[in-house]
Amino acid sequence: MDDFMNTEISDRDLILQWLNTASLSQDSAEKLELLHKLQEFLTRKVPNLLPEFLDNVLNFTTDLSADVKKALVGFIEEACKVNESLLTKVMVNLHMLLCVESIPVQKRVIQATITIYRKMLSWLCKAPIITQEMEQAWNQLNMIKVEIANMIDSDNDGVRTSSVKFLECVVLLQTYPEQLENRSPNDFSLEDVPLTLKIARRRKLEEEANKIFDLLIKFNGSQHISSANLFACIGALTNIAKHRPEFMGKVVLAIELLHSNLPPTLSTTQVNSIRKKLKSELSSLIKHHAAFEYIENISAMLIDLGFTQQEVQKLIPKADERRRYTKRVIQEESSHQISKKAKLDSSSNSDLNEQLQKLATDTNEKYVLEHLNIDVAVQLVLSTAPKLPSVIPNQFKIDYAAFMKMGHVGELKVLGKMLAIQLLEAGIGPGADVLKNPPNQKEKSPEVESSSRKRELDDDDKEKPNKKERVKVPRIKTLKLTEITKPLEKNTKERLLLGAVERILLADKTGAGQLRQKIIITLASSFNESVRTTILSFLLSDLRTHLDTALAWLFEEYSIMQGFTRLPALRRDGRLDQGYNNLLNAFVNASASDALVISRLLLEVPMITDQALDQLCAICSDENRCAWALGLLKDLIIRRPPKQSVFLNALLTHTTHESNEVREYTINHILDLYKRQNLRGSIEKFIRLHLDFLRLAQPPLSLFGETQGRLMGTDSWNDDLVRACLLPYVSLLPMNETLIHDLAKVYIQTNADIKRTILRLLETPIRTMGMDSIELLKLVEECPKGAETLVTRVIHILTDKGQPSSQLVQRVRDLYQTRVSDVRFLIPVLNGLTKKEVIAALPKLIKLNPVVVREVFNRLLGLHGDSPITPTELLVALHLIDPSKADLKTTMKATSMCLNEKQVFTQEILAVVLQQLMDQTPLPTLLMRTVIQALGSHPRLSGFVMNILQRLILKQVWKQKVVWEGFVKCCQRTRPQSFSVLMQLPAPQLSEALNMCPDLREPLKQYFLNFTEGQRTHIPASVQEVLLGTSVASQKTPEIVPPPSADMLPPPLTSMEPLPPGME
Repeated sequence: MDDFMNTEISDRDLILQWLNTASLSQDSAEKLELLHKLQEFLTRKVPNLLPEFLDNVLNFTTDLSADVKKALVGFIEEACKVNESLLTKVMVNLHMLLCVESIPVQKRVIQATITIYRKMLSWLCKAPIITQEMEQAWNQLNMIKVEIANMIDSDNDGVRTSSVKFLECVVLLQTYPEQLENRSPNDFSLEDVPLTLKIARRRKLEEEANKIFDLLIKFNGSQHISSANLFACIGALTNIAKHRPEFMGKVVLAIELLHSNLPPTLSTTQVNSIRKKLKSELSSLIKHHAAFEYIENISAMLIDLGFTQQEVQKLIPKADERRRYTKRVIQEESSHQISKKAKLDSSSNSDLNEQLQKLATDTNEKYVLEHLNIDVAVQLVLSTAPKLPSVIPNQFKIDYAAFMKMGHVGELKVLGKMLAIQLLEAGIGPGADVLKNPPNQKEKSPEVESSSRKRELDDDDKEKPNKKERVKVPRIKTLKLTEITKPLEKNTKERLLLGAVERILLADKTGAGQLRQKIIITLASSFNESVRTTILSFLLSDLRTHLDTALAWLFEEYSIMQGFTRLPALRRDGRLDQGYNNLLNAFVNASASDALVISRLLLEVPMITDQALDQLCAICSDENRCAWALGLLKDLIIRRPPKQSVFLNALLTHTTHESNEVREYTINHILDLYKRQNLRGSIEKFIRLHLDFLRLAQPPLSLFGETQGRLMGTDSWNDDLVRACLLPYVSLLPMNETLIHDLAKVYIQTNADIKRTILRLLETPIRTMGMDSIELLKLVEECPKGAETLVTRVIHILTDKGQPSSQLVQRVRDLYQTRVSDVRFLIPVLNGLTKKEVIAALPKLIKLNPVVVREVFNRLLGLHGDSPITPTELLVALHLIDPSKADLKTTMKATSMCLNEKQVFTQEILAVVLQQLMDQTPLPTLLMRTVIQALGSHPRLSGFVMNILQRLILKQVWKQKVVWEGFVKCCQRTRPQSFSVLMQLPAPQLSEALNMCPDLREPLKQYFLNFTEGQRTHIPASVQEVLLGTSVASQKTPEIVPPPSADMLPPPLTSMEPLPPGME
């Protein structure tokens, strides 16, 4: 294997083998192991192959395993350390990994971004040319930076902590360092950014750093910050202050505000930990030279945190150290060597070196003062004047100006001190000899000897009085309270205790409110049951007024239950959670009718127990209180994420409650919550489960009980139970239209009663979805077998008050032609079909239930919008229906139903219909029936009817039996106007007509006898014989009389009524 891995080819093959195995593996642990191998191999052994296989490794960005994604982030970080040019390739993948929902992956990305951000800035500043890929990578990294900055408000504690550390790094990288700071070669700051770098200007980077620093300050002062975040933020701010002294003032002020106003959400243990953290950071901060201006503020905080004044004084830098620092700042440019020496001196903590330095300075000062006079000063000036430069150096101006400001001009002692220091720095004078030949450590300097001797004398003086005080004192018997007093009886002690507690409870509340509350809470949580009962009764007497105290007590009990606070000795017998549970139950019971109190109580308590939730659910079941109680339950779901699923299930349970009011309020809240993406899955799971209940033969037990308002169970489904299971589901249909398909599947498997209920409840949601809904069109197109009535109902609802869309019509047409031959599917979309399709479907449509047929005609007659067929065409089409497709009786009912619509089938419409029917060959069977009905509805059509009867004679109507019978009946009903028409019949047909209707014979005879002789000549003899009943015709050969022409019409015909308008 070693030989195999030694060559470049074998390395490449091995990498390919690992990549293929990892991409095909389903085991996350195996992938993780292979990724670690790839990281070690590519970053350590063969980094030259890293650019070649980087894209293959980055493909694991979309892996489902969070551990694999974390390992990939580590790989990206190591790869960027090895080869900075790979930064342009990994930014998009790094951004994708930051956006995943897994918290551990987000934290790992933020940690890696700290290194990558430093690398990217350093690389850009060193690069001779900025390419387009480098600029895009920098822009992508800036987007990542903005997202991490926004994550400081994340819901997860760890993510917020990681964001704080990243923002600390950004502030340090994008600000100028201290001039005298000892920087390592790898450190990066704003000074390293070249002025020629266009994509990252110094000014913009510094402004961004200042904004991020302000964000950290704001986060540090947040009232809801957790202890872990506070730890990280305090450390970040103090670190920034140490490395960037310009922020020292803001950091000290922020720590002061935090110290005086710690977040109220912290427990006692957490507060103690934060105070320890503040003590540690402030004790290191006070040593920093830049903190000199704020020593008073820092000292006050340290003393408040437990330091003594002496301990604080030890932490404050000595005056010499501060002076040396100041001197370094002033003389850095001109005297680098002096600064270096002062730095070495300041780093030494040896008392001997300090004393030697002071002794050497004092020796030189003494020497200078002894020998300095006017003559020596004049000689010094004259001897050094030729050596002075022609131009005054800048450093001399600065030093001289500082000397003038001190106000010691002309003072001999100050001048001697300055000369002594300069002589010592130049290595001359008696002080230099002291430094060159220091005294032996065993031999003390005169000052050291004098100081030690003085200490010894002081010690002797202290010991002498001690020796004198050692005199025998007579023993005095100590007074013991137990020997002179009697112990109180238990009842008396308890009575006094309760009396003291009551006095505290009833004390004036104007001053020391918080202290009084703390005393009450301590008594309630630490003492016996009687004290607890007394305080509880007091709080319950007016819970709204004492709500703050009640909440404080609950928090104290929660701390005891969780182990944050030590369990009081008097309560070690009971269960840890019993005190908190009983207390919360008592408060909830007392506030069950006060919406404001119980809302604040349940929203602010540290934990809601199952018993308290049951009490709230009982309130939700009450119709008088359900409105605000269910709203409170909804707020708990939103504002208390840890138990979100528990509260959501409690709310969902009320969607099937027996009370319509409770159910309605609950469903409205569920609709609001359904808009939240993280709650959709749980809500859909619940409503699908209850929808599936409808498939069961009998309702499940979960629909009964106290919480559901149904105490008694039942073996069969009723309307209330069906509606309870259906309403939540159908209410969500407009928000999630895909649910309609599951409803269709369940519909197939239910009984007839449940199906009827489903069809009734569908109207509102389907109307809201509209006929443009893709899912509804898909349902119509697929139409599951057995769900035809459901689909028909859906189509009816969609087209009830509007014209069907072309998409809906096409899908219904395809369904009717290919899969479902039930003509009822066409009824809702009749207005969207063509006239030809409507006429073709008429025979099937008129066979349906009369109510359905009426609905069909309403649609076709334009009562629901535009119709593809006119009333005239509809009535004509009904008369022309083939008897083999629909029997005569059915057609008669259909035509009667149409003719009953008198507002549609007016006199003019009927005239047009009859005219078109007369043009048909052969004549429609129901022609005369329609003529009679039209005449009955519109008597003014009598003249037009006479004209039709005359035309029927010309068409030899007696050849069609049914029409002939209708002709005779029409003549009978229209007498005497029809007498002139009857006399135009041939004699045999007239005789037959009179035989069919004998009551016409006598009136027709009288009508004929009233004719004049001239008029009678126009009547054929055979007709006269039939009318008069004589035998004239029998003596002659019967002659065939042609139908009378128009000019042979008798005079009465000229007096007939005019035709209807438009028919002349």
